[in-house]
Amino acid sequence: MSARQKKVLLKVIILGDSGVGKTSLMNRYCKNFFSKQYKTTIGADTMTKEVMCDGRLVTLQIWDTAGQERFQSLGASFYRGADACVLVYDVTDQKSFGNLKSWKEDFLQTAGPANPEKFPFLMLGNKSDLGSKRQVPEGQPAAWAKEQSLTNVQHFETSAKDAVNVDQAFQALVKVAMVNAAEKDNNKKGMDIPDFKLTDQPPVNNNGPCGC
Repeated sequence: MSARQKKVLLKVIILGDSGVGKTSLMNRYCKNFFSKQYKTTIGADTMTKEVMCDGRLVTLQIWDTAGQERFQSLGASFYRGADACVLVYDVTDQKSFGNLKSWKEDFLQTAGPANPEKFPFLMLGNKSDLGSKRQVPEGQPAAWAKEQSLTNVQHFETSAKDAVNVDQAFQALVKVAMVNAAEKDNNKKGMDIPDFKLTDQPPVNNNGPCGC
């Protein structure tokens, strides 16, 4: 690895109904931590994680937004400038899956990406450790993504509790988001404030390589 390398900043928004495990997924991915205690997110919380992907140092700025209706207007102000969006549902709660369409549409309307059909989305069916209580059939998410005409969507079933597929899911999202952000940066060359910045930085790696 060279002494100096390109540093990439990606803003990632996590959306979904209250109680699906958004905060737990962020804590598991960023801190390898899980708590059984439930605490409602008010507005939005944020964490950062630095990973290596394709020879570049990537800083993920992950925003965990409130899932309760009374806080959704607060969360909307955080959507702008996002490079990727994580849509979370609970595999034991069909309603939480059904609400993904509203979350996706609200996000696209507020964030206003230039190419919404190509925007990087990650669908996470959380609480896979409770598979005996499953309400969302395994094939339903893929059918939904096709119906929504989302070409840059990936799907994983995860367990924040057991750390199943959490790292793998975010690794996959980083790779797609990097490609999309680089294309966006190329299209915006010459503008004063690009959404995607590459700056020469000394290597910093507090969390280890992501293995992308």
